[in-house]
Amino acid sequence: MSGPLLAWVGDDFTGASDTLATLATGGARALLFLDVPTAARLAAVGPLDAVGVATAVRSMDPAAMRDVLEPISEWLARSGVPVVHYKVCSTWDSAPGTGNVGEAVRTLWRPAYAPWVPLVGGQPSLGRWCAHGQLFAQAGAGGPVYRIDRHPTMSRHPVTPMGEARLAVHLAAQGCAPLGRVDVAALAAGDAAIDAAIDAATDAAIAGAARPTTDAAAKTPRTVLFDTLCAAHLAATGAAIERHAHGRTVLAVGASSVAQAMLARWRARGALPAAVEPAVARAAVEPARGPVFVLAGSLSPLSARQVARARAFERVALDAARLAAGDAAYLESTARAIGARLAAGAHVLAGTSIAGPAPRGADPALAPACGALLAAVLGHARCARVGVVGGDTSSRAVQALAPWALGWVGRIGASAPLVRAHADDPAVDGLELMLKGGQMGEDDVLDRLVAGDAH
Repeated sequence: MSGPLLAWVGDDFTGASDTLATLATGGARALLFLDVPTAARLAAVGPLDAVGVATAVRSMDPAAMRDVLEPISEWLARSGVPVVHYKVCSTWDSAPGTGNVGEAVRTLWRPAYAPWVPLVGGQPSLGRWCAHGQLFAQAGAGGPVYRIDRHPTMSRHPVTPMGEARLAVHLAAQGCAPLGRVDVAALAAGDAAIDAAIDAATDAAIAGAARPTTDAAAKTPRTVLFDTLCAAHLAATGAAIERHAHGRTVLAVGASSVAQAMLARWRARGALPAAVEPAVARAAVEPARGPVFVLAGSLSPLSARQVARARAFERVALDAARLAAGDAAYLESTARAIGARLAAGAHVLAGTSIAGPAPRGADPALAPACGALLAAVLGHARCARVGVVGGDTSSRAVQALAPWALGWVGRIGASAPLVRAHADDPAVDGLELMLKGGQMGEDDVLDRLVAGDAH
């Protein structure tokens, strides 16, 4: 194999690490970088089937997104990788002014790519389903299922509330129109029906003839939403993406279900190296060999339950207002106190809602302040593992630690990946990190981070 089969770009660090876990457990050699990898870095790590770049664009405005994604887009265009996956949250929470999916598509897509962008609507393995173009999501592991605009958390997200379940309408507001659809009926009927739906959705542009790049329409890709209710739908989607690539790179958008779809296709045609197939579905995580620090910045009710359920930790209530205000003295004194407890061998859980109910709003300065706090804590004490609760908090925390890549270790529970940092800084190199989105993980996931998870 001459190069990777897939490159993924995460809109936040929790999502990017989930795709890393998906690929690794599916038998692919995968590594997640924190910036565009240099040729020297890629040569040093050896052959990869998939390579990722983590970003924090989910929390950015369109101009800031372009600044981050442009150099990644240029690198991807040079790489010639067959599939580029823009990884979004499985709940698709985004808005025209924050984490705009259309802006990401316009920045990452190139006229030389296939003239359509598949959007994989659901991820059944996480309790996310897309049927007839509408998104449904489970509330917590094993919890009830809601249409996304009725979901008790996502409909009230403090930054990007999901007030519309029809993904075509939700994404059209972000510039993803025209948006066609491959529905459940076509997916059930087989390849011919799927191909007909794709051709109809893209005005037959997929028939094979490339449109002139001078045509204004050629500068904006068609987007096609795939319903997703089961693993068979994902396998059919992956096969359709390859069939309609016509030798060109395909930009695909969705949760880690995009990686699942492509893994199914690669496995069907024997594209993965036999030496790493089949990988175990989930490697057992051993108990932590030293103190564990958890930083909880999520405002979700599920995260609140996880914090309340944790029994293995000493607790530190963080003053969110002082952190967000940039109170350097408060940050340093708090980091020193936490570091002292960790150095004494205690596991420590620090959170912004430990002292009382979480605030309904979200100060954009809080996530980077939490990242700075984590870096300061690790300057005072060594940890065996670090857990970060919250998507934006995870992104900022990892950026503050500045590893150059993350490798997969295993899963804590069903949906919280554990990764290992590769860094030039000896204090960070080898550190195990659980990066958990606010809606991910079982209620006891934090105690499992300490005790291990061999289930």
